[in-house]
Amino acid sequence: MRAFLTIIGKELLEFLRSYGLLFVVVYSFTADIYIAGNGINLDAKNVSVGVVDYSPGFVSNKILSHLHDPQFKKPVHFTSQKRMMRAIRNKEIMAGIVFESDFEKRFYAENDPTINLLLDATASTQSFLAFSYIQHIIIAFQDTLPSAPVKIQIHKLFNPNTDYRYFMALTELLSIITLLSVILTAAIFVKEKENGTWDIMLLMPVNPGHVILAKSLSQVIIVMAGTIISTGIVLFGIFDLPMNGSFSVFMLLTFFYAFTSAGLGLFIASVARNVMQVAQLAVLIMMPLLFLSGAWTPVYAMHPILECLSVLSPLRYYIQGSESIFFRGTELVDLWKYFAGVIVLGGGLFWYGFRKIGKLF
Repeated sequence: MRAFLTIIGKELLEFLRSYGLLFVVVYSFTADIYIAGNGINLDAKNVSVGVVDYSPGFVSNKILSHLHDPQFKKPVHFTSQKRMMRAIRNKEIMAGIVFESDFEKRFYAENDPTINLLLDATASTQSFLAFSYIQHIIIAFQDTLPSAPVKIQIHKLFNPNTDYRYFMALTELLSIITLLSVILTAAIFVKEKENGTWDIMLLMPVNPGHVILAKSLSQVIIVMAGTIISTGIVLFGIFDLPMNGSFSVFMLLTFFYAFTSAGLGLFIASVARNVMQVAQLAVLIMMPLLFLSGAWTPVYAMHPILECLSVLSPLRYYIQGSESIFFRGTELVDLWKYFAGVIVLGGGLFWYGFRKIGKLF
């Protein structure tokens, strides 16, 4: 244990002495996230909609028939508003429409008929566009009938101010955690090759498995420290991001996920000969993971084949779990599928990377 802790301390000290690398990490966890939160916007596509219809259904079905591709998926009907709210919380649908029992009666009586629209405003840009599409559909439908105008009552969930910066800043942080966990873990081993100290490391009177684990853990500690600083200064300080769940649960999920990315870093370190190759391989591996995770393009807006492949991206579970903690205040017991996705996929990746680089010892 003493040798294990000594290796961790040595790697942390070397990181602090490497001013260039230190600057990159600090920049990534601060300025980069700020820029992403203020400068990126997304469109809505394939929006999933849930419906609770307490009315007879003639007028409501006419309205719902206008929700079609490419903006909307086929509406999913629920028997109660409680079930639909559960689906929104679990990210099964993005928008919910409620027709009250007196909707048709008030519609034909020209007595201010009202539609209740519930929006998951976590991704505020998509939710705002979805509302605009639905509003235009209602207006176009009203032009075909000489009845009273329908009012849309909006209920914005999880992000009442529809501030898109919340979504982009958090997503960028999670992407940065992924990228740095991979690169830092890979670089720490490849630098031994570049500096000619790999053979010296092999002669250390320490179990090779302990060396690999200690070096990996040192980089996970750096990433965890950067996450705490970024969350406190950028997310909470600058963007005033809400924290409706438990911060300790988020850090626990981040800890498991950091080891997931470290496993990819170990694989890269086993095949790369220098730091330049580390950067090239990291980009080659990370880009598919990022595209399939929902970090830049919502999962429901992807091609069906890519949507199926996204279940193999641990970053998808990490992003969805983190959003549920920050915005929805989801309890730990309800986050099991996100933890399971990160731990199962991450455990496999770390085991593979551990075995791959272990062959070099």
